[in-house]
Amino acid sequence: MKSILCSLESGVQPTEKELITLLCSRQQEAQHLRDFAVRTARERFGRSIFVRGLIEISSYCKNDCYYCGLRASNATAERYRLTDEQILECCQAGYKAGIRTFVLQGGEDSYWSDERLVPLISKIDSLYPDAAITLSLGERSDESYRVLRSAGAERYLLRHEAASRALYNAIHPARMSYDNRLRAIKTLLAEGYQTGMGMMIGVPGQRVEDIAEDLALIATLRPQMVGIGPFIPHPATPFAEHPAGNIDLTLNAIAIVRLLLPDALIPATTALATLSNEGHRLAIEAGANVIMPNLSPTAVRSKYAIYAGKAVAGTEAAENLTALEAELAEFGYTINYDKGDYNEHI
Repeated sequence: MKSILCSLESGVQPTEKELITLLCSRQQEAQHLRDFAVRTARERFGRSIFVRGLIEISSYCKNDCYYCGLRASNATAERYRLTDEQILECCQAGYKAGIRTFVLQGGEDSYWSDERLVPLISKIDSLYPDAAITLSLGERSDESYRVLRSAGAERYLLRHEAASRALYNAIHPARMSYDNRLRAIKTLLAEGYQTGMGMMIGVPGQRVEDIAEDLALIATLRPQMVGIGPFIPHPATPFAEHPAGNIDLTLNAIAIVRLLLPDALIPATTALATLSNEGHRLAIEAGANVIMPNLSPTAVRSKYAIYAGKAVAGTEAAENLTALEAELAEFGYTINYDKGDYNEHI
């Protein structure tokens, strides 16, 4: 494994077989991998962690993804849409707390047309010109991405979910398209968005070879952000009885991404914090450098239930940044309240 890590440090792209070797690292080898990754992160970012304010604007979704509690056919899901006024109040609270990135996230909800989003994005941009606006609203047309970019959106999160076409098809209904997902990601990159990709670890049917394929795709497309978290089942989905994803495998994948893309913005995901009380620390000590505390109104946070038991309180809540600061201080880190744009070191 050491030879693979040395090659990575020299900028040599690992083969998928080598990626599998890294993913399957256990105990001392896994620790060596993560130590290498966290050292790389500290060289770029020091011991500070960026914060992004998450605003979950809608729990409606037209899609029926087999792993997601917001799927259209889930009749038990509690649906809501935030108003523009509520979203602006969230931004105001976040800005006052020091947050300089607002992430507007929701299901693929046709209510949020370009005609509705453009004035909202423009308003946020005019009120907080030193803050970044990130969108995570699923697949849209190329023209929509261009229009939203012109309105002031700078970043867009769209997980690819699976680089393997067979696996993508196995976890999505037939009317969803692997090719369209990749088209959307490539368009976002071409339009100048700081773009986020990513996948779940442990989704039903996933093999370690599939994760290696994911990592190879990420290395090829070179997104600015990569979100990786463990799969967590939701009781109102076809995958309700499937076990949650493996934390160690998730951490190995995060560490590999840090080495493949040393300057990437990699979150310590809420999913990891949901499975482990030490989720933030574990992810950061594998190379993560972003935390996304929730700015949504407290009354709706539990309704955005993409999986069971989602952590929405404590250090996952934006109103508890003091507690997050204390948590990070316990293992030698601080919050970085800067906007935190992607910056590739030459």
